[in-house]
Amino acid sequence: MGFRKKLNYAQKICLGRCGRLMQQTGMLSPGARIGVAVSGGVDSWVLARVLMLRKKIVPFSFELILLHINPGFEPDNHHPMEKWLQANPLPAHIQLSDIGLQAHKPGNTKSPCFLCSWNRRKILFDLCRRYSLTHLAFGHNAEDLAATFFMNLIQNSRVDGLAAREDFFQGRLTIVRPLLLVEKKIIRNAAGRWELPVWKNPCPSAGQSKRTEMEGMLDIISRGDKKTKQNILNAFKRWQLDLACNLK
Repeated sequence: MGFRKKLNYAQKICLGRCGRLMQQTGMLSPGARIGVAVSGGVDSWVLARVLMLRKKIVPFSFELILLHINPGFEPDNHHPMEKWLQANPLPAHIQLSDIGLQAHKPGNTKSPCFLCSWNRRKILFDLCRRYSLTHLAFGHNAEDLAATFFMNLIQNSRVDGLAAREDFFQGRLTIVRPLLLVEKKIIRNAAGRWELPVWKNPCPSAGQSKRTEMEGMLDIISRGDKKTKQNILNAFKRWQLDLACNLK
């Protein structure tokens, strides 16, 4: 396992926490076929890299395929991914769509972010069926967990977060979130050290979504105090992990 010595602190944290969550929740099993939803951002790219390393560690085999859905704002912006794949020969499916453009059409009664996310997930589910995948992995992180909790609490009157693993279609497909216990700052650091081909989100609604607004709740509650913010994140992580282990 000599490759471990080359990892910095952030990379080790991503790899270690991902591994513990996978083990504690029974996330994978021998022969799993995992589609990794790669958006182009740091979270999904670090998830892909971590799972590549996990393949060298776990005592059973599983397969990976990268799935990228271009929403259509800039048809060529996924080219860095194609170049990366030349040096890292993983199976991949890259699909150009117009879901982002359709979501921003005038007259839509729902938010563009909701429509785009909904249609992207539908495409990903279709791809999972096409490639006979058993798992679909998303790069949601600890801040995403907190933001989702606040969204559900304020908008839907529900005390709910993001599951580390959840079954769909009578158990034929399992959605997993291996990086759910890792903070964004650690993921960014790891992405930089791995020199991953992250590209800018060209969506006109980027940074203006309800989720972005809910992410700001952490700063409001903690009043900018880093220790308080970390304590809140740690509480969310423990709560979600307890739920995941009880459902295992």
